[in-house]
Amino acid sequence: MPALNVLTMNAHMGFSLFKRRFVLPELREAIRSVSADVVFLQEVLGAHARHSLRHANWPQGPQYEYLADTIWPQYAYGQNSAYPDGHHGNALMSKFPIVRQENRDVSVHGHEGRGLLHCVLDPPGQSTPLHAICVHLGLRDAHRRRQVDLLCRMVQEEIPPAAPLIVAGDFNDWRLKAHQRLLRCGLHEVFARAHGRPVPTFPASWPLLPLDRIYLRHLHAGHCDVLSSRPWSHLSDHAPLLAGLCA
Repeated sequence: MPALNVLTMNAHMGFSLFKRRFVLPELREAIRSVSADVVFLQEVLGAHARHSLRHANWPQGPQYEYLADTIWPQYAYGQNSAYPDGHHGNALMSKFPIVRQENRDVSVHGHEGRGLLHCVLDPPGQSTPLHAICVHLGLRDAHRRRQVDLLCRMVQEEIPPAAPLIVAGDFNDWRLKAHQRLLRCGLHEVFARAHGRPVPTFPASWPLLPLDRIYLRHLHAGHCDVLSSRPWSHLSDHAPLLAGLCA
């Protein structure tokens, strides 16, 4: 498989830390600047009636379409949470064709919606499709255990054993319990392999907790970076992760 750059970040619905400013236009320019082939996004708004009236530069369509624009011709969206004003979820933007997509609801009743957005990509010149799962897990240990079990079952039962796989997103796993379970599922995490452990990404302005990850199977990272300096430090409450991957 040719080298490809992947980016993952919690987009925080297009707002800065504590939702002080609407920063989606700045976020779009920042994402474009890193030349990622595949972008994994969490907390992306599909619609929000009240915000659209309050902010003059609010996009007319969903946030993921605005972010993808002319750079990523293929995109997928999985709605995780719906409320009177709109809905949000995970999104994946790709320069490669998305030949199949499915959003798996892993929410726990009575708590904020969570999901696993599974896309199958067709990189040019490759006979084997690339599988990509965009992840946003819950805030409680018990919820994450159940969600990681579902994720591992997907990996082991629904994705061909020889297929290259990227699992990336916001795991909310500051105690690294889910991380150990995912390693036993045959995945490896790019920063843990490069630096010995997952890297802190939250809060973006002074990262202390390792919430965001990029896990791989049948791929490895040539380089990996935490984007914690400006402008990224004020574009979300999470610092994005960037990695260059190859077979």
